[in-house]
Order: sequence, then C-alpha cells, then structure tokens
Amino acid sequence: MAKTLVLYYSATDTTKRIAETIADRLDADIHAIQAQQPYTAADLNWNDPQARTTIEQHQHAQRVPIKDDLPDTAGYQNIIIGHPIWWGIPPRLISATIDALDLNGKHLATFATSGGSNYDRSQRFVERTVKENGYDVQLNQGQVLNNPAQVDSWLNSLNLA
Repeated sequence: MAKTLVLYYSATDTTKRIAETIADRLDADIHAIQAQQPYTAADLNWNDPQARTTIEQHQHAQRVPIKDDLPDTAGYQNIIIGHPIWWGIPPRLISATIDALDLNGKHLATFATSGGSNYDRSQRFVERTVKENGYDVQLNQGQVLNNPAQVDSWLNSLNLA
C-alpha cells in the first residue's frame, strides 16, 4: 500500500481539523508546517494594510521561511498539502514548503479551507510553484474543503499511488 503524508498549515485550527480528517481516512502520517517566525494575531489582521500577512501576500515572489522540520518524503508516494486561502491564494509559506520538499515521482494533492474563495487561483499558484522547481510530479486538482462530506468526495476523485 502506498504511503501518504499530509502536511498542513493552519493559523486557526480550521485547516488542521480537515487535515486530521484526511489523514484518518487515508491512514496517513501528518505534520504541521510552521513559519520560522510564528504569526501573531496582529500579523493575521487582514483588515490592516500594514499587517505582516497583508504585506507578504502582495509580494508576488515572496517566500515565507518555514521551520526546517519537514519529514523526509523519500518513503512516501503521496503528498497532500493543506492550507487556508489568504487573498485568494495559499499563504506564501506554502511555496517555501513546496520548494523544500523532494516531490519528484510523487503524487501531489492540495486542499484549502475557506469561507468564501474557490480553489482556482490556489491551483494556479501551486502549479506555478511546482513548475518553478522543475518537479516531475503527478499534480491532482485541489479543492476547498470545509466538512467531512467534501473531504470524502474529494478523496474519491484523486489519482493517488
């Protein structure tokens, strides 16, 4: 049976809950992605044009450094990455995560939690980051997931190893 790793970033535990559901359904390992410099409540205030996340999300080539504690992906055939959607795309630390992983030969799927966005721009963001790294990876269509029924439907649609 193919091994699966679920990585996720969650500022408010919403994405964490969905990631845990996915890991449970797939009997997968799970690991939280963490920013090298943790976000404060003030950093996450999307109404403040000077908030850290507001500035980061509007710098298109930005990579937010992550803690150097990601699991070795060598023993995994499937990698699933979960994230919230900020300003229509994943937090910039997701691109840093993709940069740090060896995704060659893997099946990759990404998902998000969001109260109002679809996954279109996030999918393009992930596709661009994968291409920038030159990975030979089977990239699945990502989706916004907010409840267990959506998780089950999405998991059934994936092309995993």
